[in-house]
Amino acid sequence: MKLLSLSPGWRKFILSLTTVILVVLLGIILLSSQTAIPPSSGEVLRVKIAPGSNVAAIGRQLQDQGASVNSVSLQIVFRTLFIGKKLKAGVYDFPKEATLYQLIRQMAQGDTVRFQITLIEGWTFKQFRSLIESQKELKVTLKGQSAQRILAALGSPHQHPEGLFFPNTYTYEPGDTDFSIYTKAYRAMEKKLSEAWEKNQHPVHLKNPYELLILASIIEKETGSRAERAQISGVFHNRLKIGMMLQTDPTVIYGLGDQFDGNLRKKDLLRDGPYNTYRRRGLPPTPIAMPGMESLVAAAQPSATEALYFVADGQGRSVFSRTLAEHEAAVRKYQLKQ
Repeated sequence: MKLLSLSPGWRKFILSLTTVILVVLLGIILLSSQTAIPPSSGEVLRVKIAPGSNVAAIGRQLQDQGASVNSVSLQIVFRTLFIGKKLKAGVYDFPKEATLYQLIRQMAQGDTVRFQITLIEGWTFKQFRSLIESQKELKVTLKGQSAQRILAALGSPHQHPEGLFFPNTYTYEPGDTDFSIYTKAYRAMEKKLSEAWEKNQHPVHLKNPYELLILASIIEKETGSRAERAQISGVFHNRLKIGMMLQTDPTVIYGLGDQFDGNLRKKDLLRDGPYNTYRRRGLPPTPIAMPGMESLVAAAQPSATEALYFVADGQGRSVFSRTLAEHEAAVRKYQLKQ
């Protein structure tokens, strides 16, 4: 039906309706372009939107936290220009002089403030906990609590926290709790350890996933070379197979704790203790660090080797030996420089 074929009354009505629609749209566009974040707010205005908030509640929260937003205007612009979208909860940094449209778009996209915390491979639980408690944007709720209480809250069957948290980078929002980070890292290690255990080639040497975790932590501390981890694992598996002591320095150092001053002495190797693998056979009672995935895989899948010994060559690699005589010769060459 052509507009010209309509009666004058209908043409007038349609033109009037079109004009009204255009005026309304123009008004909404002008409304959306109004400055919602005042210049006096600094570079950004940080606002927290609570979970489960409807649009009206979000408007009130924005107002309460310093934004120049009218709740009705927010609803009009959102329901007109963002059909089918949802405003997402979280913490937002809105730039100075941002418009109402920019605010709504940022919340619709869920562009929240996020921080990262990185647990380094080979770190101890003590180092991990210190890092968590130093995060200004995290809500620290467990400071002063024992490690056992943290493990109990996680539902862990273990009493010792070492090795139970997977080294990785974890993302969090301002106001998240320290427990949320512990939970992410603990669940990640559960998953990674399970994956490694499924590939375990030597169930006789390692009776359960926890023993695999212990061995992986030793491998993690023994070498920074990815290429050598499986071979070092092979040496330890060979020793476990024949009942030979592991004789690995990192376990002794861990057992010394704060007494270790950077120098491992002969008297330290002679002093008996649960982590002294020069004095006791088998694995130590717990992991000694947080192993990464490569060390977990190496513990489960050692290289086939006849070596029983290895020594650092001073260049970041190791020299492997099958016999004690070969090992002593390597020690003289690479450590004693004889």
